[in-house]
Amino acid sequence: MVTQSPPNVLLADAAGIAEAAHVLEAGGTVAVPTETVYGLAARADSDAAVAAIYRAKGRPDFNPLIVHVPDMAAGEVLAEFDARARALAAAFWPGPLTMVLPRRADAPLAAAVTAGLPTVALRVPAHPVMRAVLAAAGLPLAAPSANRSGGVSPTSAAHVAASLGARADLILDGGVTQQGLESTIVALRSGGGWQVLRPGPITEGALAAVLGGAAAALVSGETRIEAPGQLASHYAPGKPVRLGVVAAEPDEFLIGFGDVTGAVSLSESADLAEAAARLYACLHLAAEAVQPRIAVAPIPDEDIGVAINDRLRRAAV
Repeated sequence: MVTQSPPNVLLADAAGIAEAAHVLEAGGTVAVPTETVYGLAARADSDAAVAAIYRAKGRPDFNPLIVHVPDMAAGEVLAEFDARARALAAAFWPGPLTMVLPRRADAPLAAAVTAGLPTVALRVPAHPVMRAVLAAAGLPLAAPSANRSGGVSPTSAAHVAASLGARADLILDGGVTQQGLESTIVALRSGGGWQVLRPGPITEGALAAVLGGAAAALVSGETRIEAPGQLASHYAPGKPVRLGVVAAEPDEFLIGFGDVTGAVSLSESADLAEAAARLYACLHLAAEAVQPRIAVAPIPDEDIGVAINDRLRRAAV
């Protein structure tokens, strides 16, 4: 029996990209693969288009959105870049780094994109499909992860279809994403300080090598939401999650790592990059399993493991 794709799923070929650009120009929403996860894109200069993202995701309106642009020149239309921002862009763009920068007063952005903040979160993605869509549409695109708000982020078109279905006007199928974790988000503060608002594929050490000094610590209990992924409960699979487990209880679906064998494994060879790429796929499998609870093996809290543990802690809240 041949399984048919839903009618709103198109291959990310030339025809699919052209249709995506048409939908976006008309104010619709399109799920697009990036090198991190699939994003639900809409034109960032339209209140109605951005509202369509919020409706599809059921996303709180106090949570700002990342704006994707093709290059730094396009970003400079929207935000103020200092020497630090330019250095980061030179080092990590295109790629999985989002910078929170002062929004330009004349930036053509819908108010909901920045959720009332004086800053905007910008990224230049590296994925060829997202870059092709940006070029074809000729617009800055707001694009949070293409799933219901607070749920597990999608790393395939099938994940998007299962989570959003027809709530997305179009889903471009560009295969499985490579990084598997959302972008690192860094905020550049006045006076030369900087903070990592969300860990991701680009580590704090890599940022420090460009910026110098150490990141300022986030204040415990700080409630201001400056960027996506800062809500305490996020990336939730809909079941209780227990972390640091080496042996599962009978009613738990165990996600293994390294020597800890589970129903699935993030990486049997204890490779943190592989674990990051497989994290959301494994959480999706755990959510679909018959067991009512989920257990996850210990993950070293180093390098990209810091970002993996950040997502797991939020999933377990």
